[in-house]
Amino acid sequence: MDFRIASIPRFLYSHYFFGGVRQGVGMLLPVLVLGGIFGEYAYGLVATFGAQCLAIIDQPGGPQRHRTNEMLGGALLATMAVAITGAVSTYPVLLWLAIIGQCFIFSMFSVFGKRGGLIGFGGLLIMTLTMHSPMTPSQVLPHALATLGGALFYLAFSLAFSRVFWLREERQAMSVALFATADYMAARSRFYDETTDLDDIYRELIQSQSVMTEKHQSARDIVLRTLPRGRGYGDSERVMLWNMFVNMLQLLDTLVASHTDYASLRRVLAGHDCLLFMRDALVKMSLELNRIALDVSRGRAVQYRSSPKAELRAIEYEIEQFKQQGMSEREPETLALIVQVLRRLRNASRIVNKLADHTDARTDAQPTDELRIDKSLTQFMSRQELRIGMITSNLRLDSPYFRYAVRVTLAAALAMGLIGQWMTPQVSSAHSYWVLLTIIIIMKPGFALTRQRNGWRLMGTLIGCLLALALFRVTTHPTILFAVLLVACVMGNSMLQLNYMASAIFNTLFVVMVFHFVAPGTVSMAVIGERALDTAMGCAIALICSYVLPWWEARYMKPLARAATNANREYLRTGMSYVRAMQAANAGMAPSDDVPSPAQADIAWRLARKNVHIAFSNYAEAFYRMMSEPRSHQVNVPEFNNLLIQNHIMASQITAAIPLLTGLKETPEPMRKALKGMVDLLDDSSPASTDLPTQFDTTGELAALAYPIKQMLRASTQIRQEMTAVADPPQSRPSAVPAQS
Repeated sequence: MDFRIASIPRFLYSHYFFGGVRQGVGMLLPVLVLGGIFGEYAYGLVATFGAQCLAIIDQPGGPQRHRTNEMLGGALLATMAVAITGAVSTYPVLLWLAIIGQCFIFSMFSVFGKRGGLIGFGGLLIMTLTMHSPMTPSQVLPHALATLGGALFYLAFSLAFSRVFWLREERQAMSVALFATADYMAARSRFYDETTDLDDIYRELIQSQSVMTEKHQSARDIVLRTLPRGRGYGDSERVMLWNMFVNMLQLLDTLVASHTDYASLRRVLAGHDCLLFMRDALVKMSLELNRIALDVSRGRAVQYRSSPKAELRAIEYEIEQFKQQGMSEREPETLALIVQVLRRLRNASRIVNKLADHTDARTDAQPTDELRIDKSLTQFMSRQELRIGMITSNLRLDSPYFRYAVRVTLAAALAMGLIGQWMTPQVSSAHSYWVLLTIIIIMKPGFALTRQRNGWRLMGTLIGCLLALALFRVTTHPTILFAVLLVACVMGNSMLQLNYMASAIFNTLFVVMVFHFVAPGTVSMAVIGERALDTAMGCAIALICSYVLPWWEARYMKPLARAATNANREYLRTGMSYVRAMQAANAGMAPSDDVPSPAQADIAWRLARKNVHIAFSNYAEAFYRMMSEPRSHQVNVPEFNNLLIQNHIMASQITAAIPLLTGLKETPEPMRKALKGMVDLLDDSSPASTDLPTQFDTTGELAALAYPIKQMLRASTQIRQEMTAVADPPQSRPSAVPAQS
């Protein structure tokens, strides 16, 4: 069941489409200006290729300052790539050496993460396009300058575009984060549906949580860099975005903290309407959050609202029935759990209503005091690290980035060598650039993603070629064909991060249209057929070379699992410090070396929570990538799967228990001892406690704490067992966890 709103309006108002429009217009303007006004179509096309290189780097998400620095670097690298490739384009041996050398260097840019990979791909793309036609020495400098001019033009265009539409871009970043939260909420609702399989739901939930973590970080970077200043143009919008961001994080805490033993809950409430009411309440809130996200991207206040009040009242009635039937004596913890689910659903409903209220963007709105606006918030922003040493330190055979660069280099050398033997130099350049283009687009550091993209690229190219043929049979009118070119350019860029095969279809159609306008009459059935065959050849070479020095995900599963476990340990440790700080403050005690101030402890706990989500997402993504690889390269699947689930449960129950503990005058001794023991259990270098308490007082306000503490104990014990089961001998353990992108 799909709880999201229609995908077309969601896409049209998204930053993907908006970014696609920015990229498409910025790419095509150079050739339109130079060609249409000055008649220099050849140099206009070269400038467009330079602009396209930067458009690849200018992807939605992340702060503008980072994108600007990345595009400046991309412009310099693109110019160097054109100069080097053009200078040797008439010397086959030197061209072969230059191509494989650049393939290796640009592929190594993947060490800088996702953004670095985009910069490297931009360099590979401009290098490949420069191969299309050999240059004379006198043409090299003009081509390099045209490339630099097109790149700098796109940079200026992108900056001006963002300056004019800065508010829309910020709204769209928040909208994307809200959409991801709504999808996560919809995934959680399925736990209360008895007809669904719990293992399938866990997989769906964890994958949606990974996506949500990435979108929340993008929103965090933008919101924290544009905090309300207290005055000035657009400040009411900044207040709105800040308040929405804070409430969105509160909603996430409420959702995460509602984790429970769904198998037991289903068993106790089998066939009962209470589960149905819980599911429907979450579904309604998910739909409401989707509408809020769409209206945020549209820049208007929410017009239509729905409420889960009926479902919440029905759950209240069922709880009263359970009490009358003696559940409070028979299964007190289960009843306390149901009451906690009801309370969290109420809290979630209130937060969703607040989010809807914020869309009014009232001029008298004030920043929420739930979280203080100060310099400490800079700790939550993502950091950009670009050092040459990151490349040189990975020039070794046990580096996945080095192996990836070797595979791409081998594939490029093989493609150019085979084509060069079969064809004349003039024909060879026309084919080798398309084969090489296919290879650099398909090949990725991970084996599973390369294999998946192989099929998507091949199918997308074939469909794009067929669409081009059908279009030429229907019309040859320049205005219609140019309109198709523009739409294909925008959609190809817009769909790149959403649907790779659709992006391949539009990009193929775009390239065929470009050739039609640059060299009218040369695009025929034979030419399009050659492009399809070149694509098939590139796909075959990429698939074969993906088996050379592959880096299987299983190699990193242990350090990533350890990183997720350590993040949970730190989350629990800082949570206990936060509890001590709040209890001391409530008792009128001043902060000390052992007990921090509540503000300091709160920031540390929130930062640890963010780190938990990131570490868990890295681990989850690697696990599911491993599951997409051949079975012979999947190791310890049951253990790593259980570690995934137990780390998720651990983080959820910490989120549930810590706020409850802060409201107590003091932590009961059994609970305090259990929490301290859990910190040791999550540290495989410390001896595990064997005498931890398992029974806790369930009277009064302590009733709500018994269940999460027990769940944390069970989860930490299983994490310790599974980490021991998959552990390597100390001398063979990896020394570091790779950067994830």
